[in-house]
Amino acid sequence: MNKVTVIGAGLAGSEAAWQLAQRGIQVELIEMRPEKSSPAHHTADFAELVCSNSLRGDRLENAVGLLKEELRRMGSLILECAEATRVEAGGALAVDRQGFSALVTEKIKNHPNITVVCKEVTQMPEGPVIVATGPLTSDAMSDAIGEYFGHADYLHFFDAAAPLVTAESVDMDLAWWQSRYDRGNADYVNCAMNKEEYEAFIKELISAEEAEVHGFEDKNVFEGCMPVEVMARRGFDTLRYGPLKPVGLVDPKTGKEPYAVVQLRQDNAAKSVYNLVGFQTHLKFGEQKRVFSMIPALRNAEYVRYGVMHRNTFLCSPKLLDRFYADRRNPLVAFAGQMTGVEGYVESAASGFLAAVAMAAKVQGKEPVCFPKETAIGALGLYISDERITDFQPMNVNFSIIAPLEKRIRKKAEKNLAIAQRSLAIIDELLAQGL
Repeated sequence: MNKVTVIGAGLAGSEAAWQLAQRGIQVELIEMRPEKSSPAHHTADFAELVCSNSLRGDRLENAVGLLKEELRRMGSLILECAEATRVEAGGALAVDRQGFSALVTEKIKNHPNITVVCKEVTQMPEGPVIVATGPLTSDAMSDAIGEYFGHADYLHFFDAAAPLVTAESVDMDLAWWQSRYDRGNADYVNCAMNKEEYEAFIKELISAEEAEVHGFEDKNVFEGCMPVEVMARRGFDTLRYGPLKPVGLVDPKTGKEPYAVVQLRQDNAAKSVYNLVGFQTHLKFGEQKRVFSMIPALRNAEYVRYGVMHRNTFLCSPKLLDRFYADRRNPLVAFAGQMTGVEGYVESAASGFLAAVAMAAKVQGKEPVCFPKETAIGALGLYISDERITDFQPMNVNFSIIAPLEKRIRKKAEKNLAIAQRSLAIIDELLAQGL
């Protein structure tokens, strides 16, 4: 009987276990929670979203939107559960954080081909195995993986999460509902700041006391989850061109574009909790309340979770892994998720999908499907396995890693859409061939 072990029930591990099981493979899914947790997890549910509740843009002109559509067409568990627990977020795909994880957990535990075991793994098992223990891999397992590869091939960076506030504590006399450029259905709460308020906020933000994180330096922070205080230190207007940009928003009280805007996004289906968009931070909890209360609409905000920072570990994948996320020395030992150097929820799920589809083929005596560079899922696998890369860093999916078009299209949106249409035609052909 074909059997594969999957270690870790995060986004990548859950997707991997599901895809293997759907292909008739018996799966033992091993997850250390709730026996042992990590600094960033709050529940025992699978695929817990430890940072934002957004899976980012959902338009085909956006690379992550294309990756989502590829996964949807190929039967992704993560995308199916995300759609079922979707909350309003303009042009993005955001989910009810707890509802999403609960649904993934329910589906995994009820699949007849999946056996869930709750324990911490402290040694690298023999294959067939997919290791998806995530960037917050336990110390013992991290040591085991390091020993397996020879220790020198681990890298790390620091990641941060944004705080959550109750909806009822936001002063709606000083805020309004609107999506940027009026996309969607006015899905964001907008908290305006004038120039004087913004200047005072920045001054306090850059001098606020930070929580101690061993080994932390600004240069070691992943750009995609840059703490708000680190961004502020880069320049007075950095935040106004980043998460506090007012472009595409109009304050109904003045009829004008504000100087700066903090946006809040719905975090659960009940609309009782909102997160501060782009406000990843590692300030001390008391400092978060003090400084963020300088935002007028949040002066009496009630925090249900403060922002936190944690160290993320990832492999130097170009040296170690192939396009199927498998060990170059042993094709029956594969890795998936952020520990491979893909960055983002959807990218993690995509790596779990590809690793599992390839592993299923291997244990069934078939040749794995080689997703080409013209597809987002294929381009991501080819990026993390590109031996020419000398300074490997985690990366979100983007159009620069996907094969360019043969013909030139001047307008960016039209070009990206053409790339997406080409990719989806390839995916549809693979599906027609029995992928």
